[in-house]
Amino acid sequence: MPVLHTKTGRMWLPDALRGLALLNMLAYHTMYDWVYVFGHESSWYNIWAPGCHVWQQYICWSFILLSGFSFPLARKPVENGLLVAGCAALLTFVTAVFMPSESIWFGVLHLNAAAVLLTCLVYPLLQRVPAGVGLAASAALFALTNQLPYGYLGFENWRLCALPAGLYRANWFWLGFPDLTRFTSADYFPVLPWLFLFWCGVFLARIWHPGRGEAPAALRPLCAVGRNTLLVYMLHQPVIYGALWAGHALLG
Repeated sequence: MPVLHTKTGRMWLPDALRGLALLNMLAYHTMYDWVYVFGHESSWYNIWAPGCHVWQQYICWSFILLSGFSFPLARKPVENGLLVAGCAALLTFVTAVFMPSESIWFGVLHLNAAAVLLTCLVYPLLQRVPAGVGLAASAALFALTNQLPYGYLGFENWRLCALPAGLYRANWFWLGFPDLTRFTSADYFPVLPWLFLFWCGVFLARIWHPGRGEAPAALRPLCAVGRNTLLVYMLHQPVIYGALWAGHALLG
């Protein structure tokens, strides 16, 4: 998710929020590898527990919302989308070949690339929608379709109605209609519902205008991390896995 510059200077607060989400992601994935890859027990880390679920959702919501917020500020959004698409394809290749049990077929990078490129196509139409209306409508659609990949409309445990099983037989996992009897992905963020959260960020950028210029001194390291989102994302799992593997080897 490339960090975007504007013609009149940087907005440091989105950088800081992005950096905070990145640090949380590093901590979350370190614990994931420790428990689920290297097989250690944890008294508190369980990806199915409500607390860990909220933690994980905060991380992904932050990335997707901030990516949408950055879209209107981009100088070259198509190039950004294609760059992320290339990184997503590389991630799929590496995980499928070297870690097949942790293969990623349509994760957050794939979603980000698809959202950027799709938004490029419809952006003139989105600009005609009043910002407040667009934000409210996108948020409502995201909540309504939040559990679409799992066979029903609704948000989290709130189930409005089940959807016909026939919608999922074609296994359009990229769109949000996976056949869960034959599809798995270690990281899964289909176009629906997550495009609507991305669009929340797009409309939010027309309403919220953080200050520009130098960040407070205490937040500059966090901003520096947030300005290198894509690089950190691509490198974090190999670095974490390598560090844990080296630690195991040294400790026997």
